[in-house]
Formats: sequence, structure tokens, C-alpha cells
Amino acid sequence: MDKNSQPPSTGSLTPGVGMIYERVNGIVFARELGAEPSTRKEIGWDYDSRTSDGRPLRDHMQNTQLWNNIHRAAKTNAALQEALDQVMVIYNLSNTDER
Repeated sequence: MDKNSQPPSTGSLTPGVGMIYERVNGIVFARELGAEPSTRKEIGWDYDSRTSDGRPLRDHMQNTQLWNNIHRAAKTNAALQEALDQVMVIYNLSNTDER
């Protein structure tokens, strides 16, 4: 896993408290022992060797579909197109070392 694809922080989990770990559809969750299931926090996922960062292929496909939808919507939404243009400028300026 590269430095930019770290699993979410356990942030609000209490250190030293017993934990219950659950895996649902390749995503690993943790919650404090005795806590309601709704309080669980995502702490990681199953490694998927088909992707560059180990995240599930499903996540990559959903992300690609989202960007496709955003680009399609930007054709008829001037504010969204302007925001995309700004994102592309920032991306190009921040990735000059990859050329």
C-alpha cells in the first residue's frame, strides 16, 4: 500500500478497550466490545492484487464511474465545468515531476 492509500484512521476508537472486528464485503470494521453495531468504524479492507493500491477493484470501478458521471454532467453545468477546469490546473501543476 503506498503512502497515499492508507486505510482510514481509527480516530475515535478508545485505546485499551476490547474490540470486535467484522468483515463485510471485503471491508474490515472495528467497534468497542459491547457497543452497538452502528458505532463501528472502517479500519481497512482486504488486499486486492488486481489494483495498484490493494483496494478492492469494485471501489476503483465505482470511482471511475463517478468521474465519468461528473464529466458528463459538466457538459450542461457551467459551475461544475469550471470546478473541473480548476481541478485539472491544480493536478497539472502538482504533477510536473511525472512528465
